[in-house]
Amino acid sequence: MKKTSTKTWLITGADKGLGYFTAKAALERGDRVAVTVLATDGSHSLAAQYPDRLLSIHLDARDHARCAEVVAQVERAFGGVDILVNNAGYGLIALAEETGADKYRPLFEVNFFGLAEMTRAVLPIMRRQRSGHIVNLSSVAGFAGSVGFGFYCAAKHAVEGYSETLAMELKHLGIHVTIVEPGGHRSDFAGASLVTGLTGSEDYAAAKQRVAEYQERRHGKQPSDPAKFGLALCRLVDAEQPPLRLPIGEDAVKLVREQTASVAAELERWTELSLSTRVDE
Repeated sequence: MKKTSTKTWLITGADKGLGYFTAKAALERGDRVAVTVLATDGSHSLAAQYPDRLLSIHLDARDHARCAEVVAQVERAFGGVDILVNNAGYGLIALAEETGADKYRPLFEVNFFGLAEMTRAVLPIMRRQRSGHIVNLSSVAGFAGSVGFGFYCAAKHAVEGYSETLAMELKHLGIHVTIVEPGGHRSDFAGASLVTGLTGSEDYAAAKQRVAEYQERRHGKQPSDPAKFGLALCRLVDAEQPPLRLPIGEDAVKLVREQTASVAAELERWTELSLSTRVDE
């Protein structure tokens, strides 16, 4: 995995956290980077250091109509897009029954539909280039469910299903797709980027207790360094044959192994019933 030329990145949600550190790592190695940020003036803290290689654009990920405009700005500035990192997103911690549409629909608008629309906006450029790499940020929650994260898991599972299919559709065009599944990193995910909505029935008392402790237990104590996440993505996009999935972090690798083993064991236990619907010859 060796860098062979200067690349152009487009990274969504790069104000802070994993997006910020990915932009920083790409800039430090000499690449051109366009980022979307929530700051209404489009400002970014790295702009002064890299005035010629950083383009920062304001975008609310729910404003899907502006995705094409953002991509056009990047193409005018840098001539194309080699790597799209769909990073913009936030978490929601709440029990499934108690989560209304006013909470879960905005989550999907950002975490899934925003990702899909940005991808659609970038693909014409990558098809013309006959090259590119789309990196879609999922989560360990996109690989396995977790109490209190039902709709967040659902949005990330949607990212995974979409990305698997996208990879099949784009392979013959020289465009790679990788689903990145981070575990816990010391970013704002368990802090400001996590919306909490616990209310309601005592039937869920034990579950509520478990999820209510999440922020205190995790925030600032996650096992992975977000600065190293950016470096890992740089290595990923330099690979000639990148993986479809890449869990990142010890906890992510552990969870994927456990979930894979659990699914395989359950399949074996229920194979007879699974095959019971076949047509009698």
